[in-house]
Amino acid sequence: MNLKNKVVIITGASDGIGKQIALKLAKEGANLALIARNEIRLNEVKSECQKLGSKKVNVYSCDIKLESNLKNVIKEIINDFEKIDILINDTGIWQKMSPTDQIDLETIDDVIQTNLISQIKITNLILPFLRKQTEAAIINIISKSGVVAQEGQSIYTASKFGMRGFAEVLKTELKGSTVRVSNVYQSGTNTKMFSKVNETVPSEKFTDPADLADVIVFMLSRPEKIWLHEVQVEY
Repeated sequence: MNLKNKVVIITGASDGIGKQIALKLAKEGANLALIARNEIRLNEVKSECQKLGSKKVNVYSCDIKLESNLKNVIKEIINDFEKIDILINDTGIWQKMSPTDQIDLETIDDVIQTNLISQIKITNLILPFLRKQTEAAIINIISKSGVVAQEGQSIYTASKFGMRGFAEVLKTELKGSTVRVSNVYQSGTNTKMFSKVNETVPSEKFTDPADLADVIVFMLSRPEKIWLHEVQVEY
């Protein structure tokens, strides 16, 4: 796919993996709709993307867990760009490692709503617009926790296994259409996700999010007859 002038929605675009994907796609000349909660950081990313080559970059401050906000943002994006070519589901929060019965109910709701339900909903809302394109794609940044069960991560892992199942069904439903789906299962990545819940993890070997973003751009930019259905990235 030639990424120049493609309209790409990126969730979780204010920092970490989402930000780096935005910067890499800006270099390819893509037009970007950036979604996250922090408007100040979103505008900082917007400025960087414009300097790197994006002709059009719009930011949408939104908590995608809130359905009414999400619907309004999708309407805004369609009005602003008139089409959508690519959706990158990158929103995600970490659940501090704990035994299941020591995790509070608010955390359970927050993790499942953010990592799974909100991403299913945004895909549901955007898919009709992707179907209108002669070529379109959905990339789900899932995590290796969607493949491997690890102690102390029951809720986070449940959200990621759920996203993996959803995406696998989506692949089946869209087979033969113009919309391609791919899942990325990355191991530890150097983002602020852990520090946001006051958890310190040994990250010396973790993947640089900019390097992971290179992988995403590589996946999207393959020739027409090549598609990477899933990629597992290990450090």
